[in-house]
Amino acid sequence: MSRIAAAFEDGPAFIPYLAAGDPDVEASKRYVEALVDGGADVVELGLPFSDPVADGATIQGAVRRALDAGMTPERYFEFVADLDVDVPLVCMTYYNLLYQFGDGTGPEAFVERAAEVGIDGFVIPDLPAEEAGALRAACDEHDRDLIFIVAPTTRGERLERMMAQVSGYVYVQARLGTSGARGDVSDQTAESLARLEDYDVPKAVGFGISEREHAREIVAAGAGGIIVGSALVDIVADGVENGRPTEDVAADLEAKARDLVAGASEGHDLVKPEGT
Repeated sequence: MSRIAAAFEDGPAFIPYLAAGDPDVEASKRYVEALVDGGADVVELGLPFSDPVADGATIQGAVRRALDAGMTPERYFEFVADLDVDVPLVCMTYYNLLYQFGDGTGPEAFVERAAEVGIDGFVIPDLPAEEAGALRAACDEHDRDLIFIVAPTTRGERLERMMAQVSGYVYVQARLGTSGARGDVSDQTAESLARLEDYDVPKAVGFGISEREHAREIVAAGAGGIIVGSALVDIVADGVENGRPTEDVAADLEAKARDLVAGASEGHDLVKPEGT
């Protein structure tokens, strides 16, 4: 069992997302550590890309701030190596950065370097399962997980192809569209989880989770974990816009993490044991 899959063993996993280097390297490292202190079981670390097509305005803002601060793939690897955390780390980025790294002939060099610094897995939103063979092979070579995003519309042969290659967890997209905090839980979530229940891999739901009540409802519906990005990036953005001290922003992130973890735990308590 991989480190990522093991993170789901003791109850619902809390998986926060931040863009590495937002708003600068030192503050960003502190923010990741604060989320782990708040209960993160896995952290998704975005490697900024200039055309983040799957991301909404909030995360696009984080990506711009990180790029403006000088984040690059090599600096990303240095960032990961310097982190003082003991949870699995997932690189979320776009396939062009993987393919062009090193000799520019495929993802092998990127995956090898990522494994060296402690990245445990990858989420690549723009890589179709039909074209993921080279990355899947590189992940297998270096014992890393490859996580696919399953949308509410993903069905049939395409779903089967994804689920044949996925490892660590499957990222269940709660609603159609781009990422971003929402005020409610999509009614597509329970349907998506039901469609995946026969697959023996943890299911983590993302896209739109921003409140404790969301976490409770989604875990009660059968999710093995929650993925939260925009609601956390909003806290970072507020710190930037208002010139707040890094430690104050870190405290807010830790408090938000604890609140979301509590909601997920409440949802887990609502799930009836099998046979009852």
